[in-house]
Parts: sequence; C-alpha cells; structure tokens
Amino acid sequence: MHFYHEHILPHLIHLVCGSSNFHRQRERIVPQAEGRVLEVGMGSGLNLEFYDPGRVKALFALEPSRGMRKKARKALSKAPIPVEILDLPGEEIPLEKNTMDTIVLTYTLCTIPDWRKALGQMRRVLSPSGKLLFAEHGRSPDPKVARMQNRLQTIWGPISGGCHLGREIPTLLEEGGFQIQKLETGYDLKGPKFVSYQYLGVATPRG
Repeated sequence: MHFYHEHILPHLIHLVCGSSNFHRQRERIVPQAEGRVLEVGMGSGLNLEFYDPGRVKALFALEPSRGMRKKARKALSKAPIPVEILDLPGEEIPLEKNTMDTIVLTYTLCTIPDWRKALGQMRRVLSPSGKLLFAEHGRSPDPKVARMQNRLQTIWGPISGGCHLGREIPTLLEEGGFQIQKLETGYDLKGPKFVSYQYLGVATPRG
C-alpha cells in the first residue's frame, strides 16, 4: 500500500479534486483568506491560485504526504505568494500559539485520523480574532444516503487515502472548539450522493 499511497493516490486525488466541481468551491472559499494563513492539507496545491496576494501576508502549507508534496511542485512554482511547506500531519502543527489569522481547510478534515487533536492544534495557533474557512464533503442528512456512506466506508477508506464519507463537519468543528458563523450545505458536487454532500462556511474560535 505504501507504493499506492506515495505514487498512485496523489495523481488520483489531483485528478478528482482538480475537477471543475471542486474548482468552484475553492474559488468561493480561498480568496477570503487574509493575513498570516495556514492551509492544512495542501495536497497537490490546488488552492494556491486562489489566494489574493493583496490580502495574504504569509502562507504556511501543511502536507504530510511526500507524494502529494511532489505533486504540488508545479503549483508551488506558479503560486502568487511565497509558501512555506510544513511536512507534518494536522495533529502536529509546528507554529506558535495565536499566530495565524486564517486557517484554510478544503477536503481535508475527512482524512485526518485524529481530527479532534488536529482541530485542537488549529485552535491553538489561530488568533482569537481569526477565522477558519472550510469546504468539505461529509455526512448526508438523507438517512438512506447516510446508511450507504456507512456501508461503503470499509472499502472507500483504504482506496481514498483514509477519507471518511460520513463525518458531520459542523459537529466536528464545534467539538474541536470552534463556532460556526456561516454555513452552506447541499449536494453541490456532481456525482453520487454518497460523496457529494458539501459543507462550506466560516468558523471562529470559541472563547
């Protein structure tokens, strides 16, 4: 599985997550980033083109997968702002407390093994007045679709790099110490309902 995750999976994820469907969601979320920004789960760098160099002072991109970092080289060479790569998982963010103005999460929270610890780390490094921008897929409110997500998970997880189909993103964020300030939901991606229910929004640290 190591060869698959390092050499095949990055290309598959880039192909799927680089589609026009995901492009539209990224375009709605990423340009809102400002100040000192941490992107958790940079992947192949699909968000980089959407950062506004007039609003972003510094960008730190966390990506633990060597295969994904390699896949991101082309996007990094064209990035509108300098990027500092942090090659650690989301559970280990090597930044000082309260130093980030924005955290960006796009199609990442579904894959982090210890999401509670990772969100705790994000809460730690985000300033009290900062914001967390998110675009994620997750649990459908339709019971039939949710049951399908549960049934498919044992197959889906290993082939997708640990992606969880049924995580209820707002609940995770709230349990991780954030308050939802803005939320849009719906089947916003073309494709099977079990993977296309979206959560887009803004959260802030809970005081």
